[in-house]
Amino acid sequence: MCYNMEKYTEKKQRNQVFQKFIKRHIGENQMDLVEDCNTFLSFVADKTLEKQKLYKANSCKNRFCPICAWRKARKDALGLSLMMQYIKQQEKKEFIFLTLTTPNVQNEQLEDEIKHYNKSFKKMVERKKVKSIIKGYVRKLEITYNKKRDDYNPHFHVLIAVNKSYFTDKRYYISQQEWLDLWRDVTGISEITQVQVQKIRQNNNKELYEMAKYSGKDSDYLINQKVFDAFYKSLKGKQVLVYSGLFKEAKKKLKNGDLDYLKEIDPTEYIYQIFYIWKQKEYLASELYDLTEQEKREINHKMIDEIEEEQ
Repeated sequence: MCYNMEKYTEKKQRNQVFQKFIKRHIGENQMDLVEDCNTFLSFVADKTLEKQKLYKANSCKNRFCPICAWRKARKDALGLSLMMQYIKQQEKKEFIFLTLTTPNVQNEQLEDEIKHYNKSFKKMVERKKVKSIIKGYVRKLEITYNKKRDDYNPHFHVLIAVNKSYFTDKRYYISQQEWLDLWRDVTGISEITQVQVQKIRQNNNKELYEMAKYSGKDSDYLINQKVFDAFYKSLKGKQVLVYSGLFKEAKKKLKNGDLDYLKEIDPTEYIYQIFYIWKQKEYLASELYDLTEQEKREINHKMIDEIEEEQ
């Protein structure tokens, strides 16, 4: 788990851009947290210093903050991975990954369109054929921004648990064309040209990370104030991931610690602590400190609780 300070530096620099745009939307106390976010980091390291992991940090927890969103995505991706392992092992299910696209819309229509697509999705999962195959799903709304055209594209990523027979039994299988027809039908938009559907290969971290990422990319929503406001207005207070069926049950188990048995133990022996302090545009590292015996006991041989990001 070698942490790359470049990544933290890049995200903290983006957090400084984010500070300008979020200012009009939050109160003073919140603003203090955003400005202080990750100005102080404590990492622990093994004797070679090759392996480092974050031990403590001061986080603002704002979901639009580039650092906090990135850290949360890695935790959520591991959560999804554990839920999928559980559903596969205990419930004997397989998974498909569905992307439901929509036409691009202008800033003014974004909120209404999202409401419309949420309703359309609910309609689709109630359709007889779809209802009979879905044993649980996780749905994520994502919005991308097209700079050239100055418009927005809201779309859904859906991870669906299905019976193994789904792939072999013609009565249950839904082809790509059928998904497209269904989605066009429930949205009432015949211009939709594609939906993507694929079977998930087990433990593909890239797909999990895609699924767990925040609904907007910071490289999109930090372009300017107007774009930021459009993202903020249409995503504020909305659940990023919506769980249903087997995934909803698995989510409860994850929260209670009932899926901890699936987590891996970090084998690294950490013996040092290093502090990084943010100064204007970069992190400055402290000297190495030896961990006390008590700290070693607290830190070593613990469960890994996030996945490494796939580049």
